[in-house]
Amino acid sequence: MMATKLPHTDVAIIGLGWTGAIVASELTAAGLDVVAIERGPWRDTARDFSIASVPDELRYVHRQELMLRTAQNTVTVRNNPSETALPMRNWGSFHPGNGTGGAGNHWAGITFRFQPEEFRLKSYLQERYGATAIPDELTLQDWGTDWNEMEPFYTAFDRIVGTSGKAGNLRGQIQEGGNPFEGPRSEEYPTKPLRQPYGPVLFARAAAEMGYRPFPVPSSLISEPYTNPLGVTMGPCTFCGFCTNYGCANYSKASPIVNILPALVRRKNFMARTNSEVLKVLTDSTGKKATGVLFADTSGQEWEQPADLVVVGAFTFENVRLMLLSGIGKPYDPSTGEGTTGRNYCYQTANGVQLFFDDKNFNPFIGGGAVGMGIDEFNNDNFDHSGLGFFGGGSIRVTPIGAAPISYRPVPPGTPTWGKEWKKATVKNYLSAMSIGCEASSYATRNNYLSLDPSYTDRFGRPLLRITFDFPENDLRMAQYCTSKVADIARHMGPRQIVENPMKGHWNTVPYQSSHVVGGFIMGENPTNSCVNKYLQSWDVPNLFVVGASAFPQNPGYNPTGTAAALAFKAADAIRNIYLKDPGPMVRA
Repeated sequence: MMATKLPHTDVAIIGLGWTGAIVASELTAAGLDVVAIERGPWRDTARDFSIASVPDELRYVHRQELMLRTAQNTVTVRNNPSETALPMRNWGSFHPGNGTGGAGNHWAGITFRFQPEEFRLKSYLQERYGATAIPDELTLQDWGTDWNEMEPFYTAFDRIVGTSGKAGNLRGQIQEGGNPFEGPRSEEYPTKPLRQPYGPVLFARAAAEMGYRPFPVPSSLISEPYTNPLGVTMGPCTFCGFCTNYGCANYSKASPIVNILPALVRRKNFMARTNSEVLKVLTDSTGKKATGVLFADTSGQEWEQPADLVVVGAFTFENVRLMLLSGIGKPYDPSTGEGTTGRNYCYQTANGVQLFFDDKNFNPFIGGGAVGMGIDEFNNDNFDHSGLGFFGGGSIRVTPIGAAPISYRPVPPGTPTWGKEWKKATVKNYLSAMSIGCEASSYATRNNYLSLDPSYTDRFGRPLLRITFDFPENDLRMAQYCTSKVADIARHMGPRQIVENPMKGHWNTVPYQSSHVVGGFIMGENPTNSCVNKYLQSWDVPNLFVVGASAFPQNPGYNPTGTAAALAFKAADAIRNIYLKDPGPMVRA
């Protein structure tokens, strides 16, 4: 069956999560006609996230209401190239979103900016530790951009989402109460820090007594009423405890459907096509110009959407898969190190320490995805790595997300998993246990990459994306070291018992770790080791922009959403102010 050709548009955007919504908003504001194509359904807070129905752990956590259905699309996984990859039938390790808003509906809301040195990580580490200091297993590289270029776009995202927090570095001046390790900000956070529950307060007190500099975790769960530049108003967080994995009924957690889409849908030059899966990006006979996209609706009917510009703003996995399916860029080959599409896939290294007290009441049902206190003394290169045998680090913080009524059963190791003794331990520890997390860096290696699976296909007959990933020795050493520092703080807090849980062994897809999957279509200074330039413009197809965390060459010890969103603003700004005036490559290789 031939695809039906639709009327031409200026811009076709794939995906309406954070990055797609940001680019759509910016380009329609510039007067361009935009068609956005979203695989899942249209979502709306008032209809989909009613206060009467949204606090439902069974629906949103266990049945994964907001996640992509694996019957729609999934991935295959393996730890190394010698293994045969098998498909994930249920989401465990990470949670791809589905529908307008994407994973931005069910995210936690933690909104860090990366530190300035992270954008030139390879150069920075070689300058500080020597040209041969980086372990041979790591394939670190610079991003092709810098802090001065990124900061205005971080600020743009803060203003859109109303980020709550306290500046630690305001125009080069260190501020009391903020994160002293952050890059210089041009302005204070849009809203004041959230009030803190008991657990984060206790942690911050102990950390300060040990000489550390605790600060409120930057949060897109806002602390006070706020109206953003698009005229959308949000209300303050109520600490309901149903946040991560859930939509927000209170308009308190920033998301594309709260902060951007209500304004975007009112623009006559914007159109959204939902329940429509993009099959590939179309190119002309040269392969150097995108002509539009091919997508299918729920009936299987195929449609061609012609466009002058194509912006790919899906989840990391689908960004890379679409490039591989569309023949854009040379697929990466780990045996030779050649090719760029699929290269430098990274994840996050999750660690933590659990604390059990006899004399505390944390009221664990009070919480939110981004409510808490943290320290950064052991993140990234904020500490001296000389002689440690690894690079990287993690954000150490206490962020009580809210005790899920079905799943939250904090009991010490050795407790039976059912029966009378398990019930006793649950009662004893429910109110008096807490955790300190350490969300740490993930550095690229030669054998961690994304490719097309040779055996498994989706319902359209297209190869699934294959993930080849395992934690490198560098990251496992870092996890042990950083977790030991967390344990030191935990002991200072005086619990009855602590349990250290550093990342160790092989990557396992079953337990949830984070949805912070990055890389595979990375940005850089030249096309020999990257897929897009600093404006997220394809080196090979200049009217194609691939926007999202797929552009990260490696992942530092922070949540990626703020940086992915800043890159979306950066790409949109370049399209408006550079590309449209002179269509073509904006960076010469």
